Amino acid sequence: MNAATPHIPVLLDEVIAALAPAPGCVIVDATFGAGGYTRRLLDAGASVHAFDRDPDAIAAGRRWTEAQSEPPRLVLHPRRFSEMIDALAAAGVSQVDGVVMDIGVSSMQLDQAERGFAFSSDGPLDMRMGQEGESAADFLNTAPEATIADVLYEFGEERQSRRVARAIVAARPLETTGQLAQVVRKALGYRPHSNKGPAPKDPATRSFQAIRIHVNAELDELHAGLAAAERMLVPGGRLAVVSFHSLEDRIVKNFLRAASGAVANASRHVPMAAAPTSPVFARVAKAVRPSAAELARNPRARSATLRTALRTDAPPRQGRAA
Repeated sequence: MNAATPHIPVLLDEVIAALAPAPGCVIVDATFGAGGYTRRLLDAGASVHAFDRDPDAIAAGRRWTEAQSEPPRLVLHPRRFSEMIDALAAAGVSQVDGVVMDIGVSSMQLDQAERGFAFSSDGPLDMRMGQEGESAADFLNTAPEATIADVLYEFGEERQSRRVARAIVAARPLETTGQLAQVVRKALGYRPHSNKGPAPKDPATRSFQAIRIHVNAELDELHAGLAAAERMLVPGGRLAVVSFHSLEDRIVKNFLRAASGAVANASRHVPMAAAPTSPVFARVAKAVRPSAAELARNPRARSATLRTALRTDAPPRQGRAA
């Protein structure tokens, strides 16, 4: 289990402290990636069921499992984490002691130009985490202008979404991340060196985020994954979720507020009960953000937020998920 990890896990110490792994515990790493959380969980003696829809992440993780003793303490699932109930049932697991989710795109995906997630280096306009289905290029080159504008506004909070969508349609066909970034910048009148201060944030960031979220149905996946975690956790089980932008964090915050009884049920994925029910999560901690020391080591952690909670013995609020 000591292969080099190609990225720095965000809020690692805080996540492990929240999960409190121990020998005999069974924990779901819902977003395996390069295995940073999984490595520490295994080191603490826990068994881990790790999920990732990215074939590259699963292929790298297979090397970890080659020298395992029986029964294995690491089981890899090449599936979406929203499918954890069915996947764990197939593996003979009915409940788990912890679930950790690190939401969004991984460092490995961002750093591989051929995956098409970033505009820092030119690559094909792909953005598919699972490397299958509709790509970003497919969507942008075929969708109606109004649909593209809605995606940019809803998932990227782009105030000038209509202008950007109009420019994208006019520039079709788009094939690379560089082409898309240039179209967005031109539509928004971006001039990075027009003043003496530091260059403003590249406006293409919002559009890239929005398109990626849409192509991968990331927010629907998060809703379904949280509901699945609620069902899978034992009484006293621990949930830890790291998010990287306001849309994700709002979903996690509202889920935990509703699940802990702090507000009326606000999730469209969790039907309102006919009568008030007992809270299914307790000890919902305040949001945790990276320290100055961590930000110095890993600037990509700057937007991370960790939220954690403890499962009660109340029954889940909905029927079987995923």
